[in-house]
Amino acid sequence: MSFTSNSATSYDLSGVERARKWIAGPKSLLIGGKWLPAVSGKTLDTVNPATEEVLTTLAEGDAADVDAAVDAAEAAFNARSWHGISPHQRTKTLLRIAETIDRNAAELAAIETLDNGMPLWFSTAVVAMAADVFRYYAGWPTKIMGSTVPTDDSTFIYTLKDPVGVCGLINPWNVPLLLVPTKIGPALAAGNTVVLKPSELAALSTIRLAELIQETDLPPGVLNVVTGYGQTVGEAISTHSRIDKVSFTGSTAVGKRILQASAGNLKRVTLELGGKSPNIIFPDADIERAIDAAVNGFTRNSGQICSSGTRLFVHESIHDEVAERVARITAARKVGDPLDPANFLGPVVSGTQLSRVMSYIESGGGDGATLMTGGERIEGKGYFVQPTVFSGVTNAMKIAREEIFGPVVAIIPFRDEEDAIFQGNDSTYGLAAGIWTKDISRAHKVARALKAGRIWINTYGESDPVMPFGGFKQSGIGREFGAESLAAYTENKSVQVRF
Repeated sequence: MSFTSNSATSYDLSGVERARKWIAGPKSLLIGGKWLPAVSGKTLDTVNPATEEVLTTLAEGDAADVDAAVDAAEAAFNARSWHGISPHQRTKTLLRIAETIDRNAAELAAIETLDNGMPLWFSTAVVAMAADVFRYYAGWPTKIMGSTVPTDDSTFIYTLKDPVGVCGLINPWNVPLLLVPTKIGPALAAGNTVVLKPSELAALSTIRLAELIQETDLPPGVLNVVTGYGQTVGEAISTHSRIDKVSFTGSTAVGKRILQASAGNLKRVTLELGGKSPNIIFPDADIERAIDAAVNGFTRNSGQICSSGTRLFVHESIHDEVAERVARITAARKVGDPLDPANFLGPVVSGTQLSRVMSYIESGGGDGATLMTGGERIEGKGYFVQPTVFSGVTNAMKIAREEIFGPVVAIIPFRDEEDAIFQGNDSTYGLAAGIWTKDISRAHKVARALKAGRIWINTYGESDPVMPFGGFKQSGIGREFGAESLAAYTENKSVQVRF
């Protein structure tokens, strides 16, 4: 699925009023099938980034609430209420969840837009893909199987794939509703139970989806949701002695701390972390398609996508032409109210994120890059920033080395294939990459040489749950999506029978 259209035909505004009605009133924690306040009684505000107004309050969980959620998840696992049932039944439940998302798609998309700030055209696509991810994982419960092992006639050896147990799943704020099935889909398909922590910056769509899931036949305690801050809830999940696996999506710095914390009980860990992905345009590429995809590649969701193509490598013979055209198209991308179909970009998620983006824009100019367009905060309410294009960037500049997580692209010239590969790989990250060329031999050669977990050729940013996603180097450990993702939620067991 590609997230590149903001056509008015993709809009369904009917869910906005339902979303506003549901948002009104404080939100609770889901523990053991019940909606509960935090043990401390504390709450925290969640803010609409387009207006800077408080939408509602969330329960501010802490370690005590994580303990209660782990108790519920462990009890459900030990009762075998989920992994002990027929895999066909687990498939039916996951399909019901997908159908529930479809029925409530307009409301869920509007909640995501109001809470996260992403344009409604984008949140509509996110919701559709969320349902598809659940459908994908619904096909797996009947296909997670062991094998028999050849041996002599006096013995029989076979293997089983058991669920890991209680899984702590920690999500960021950038595409919350898509990341819920990305995390809980494989966990549930394999028979595990879950303690899920959404980001405190954008938790509402996760809470609403959890409410809808509770209307299916998922047993109580299989899915638990604890909202709160990373330094309390996230830390408690990472260090908990009875959580068997942690999956985290977010910054590399936090991922490293989670990996260190996992040593306490040797948790299994999946980390999907940062990126500074190269998007490489060779002179024989379809330039029109490449430029359009390049702009989409760093402006969709206001650049708040871990695999955004924020290092745009352009052959030196076409660098100036491409930079000018990228800047012209970018300048025409409208920024504003994410509920308005005319706008391609909404706000970034918070004031803190806006300040971060602006500091990188300032460093780009200070380091000698050429500002082609953008570079300013849009005045007024909301955390809006102009999409920004720098050309003539060197790969040593700060804007080319560090993940900005905003609508900023660095256009970098290269000489030839070897130079493109060298510069593309000259990064601490290795999450994704793009290659634009009509030479299929070159495309395969460069794809093989780039150190990245997901590579697109003559496209950029498309996603499909059958296609594994994860990073090389400091972009993470393990893979989400695809068959590889199921391995992270199962344990192999060997059994020998002597006749």
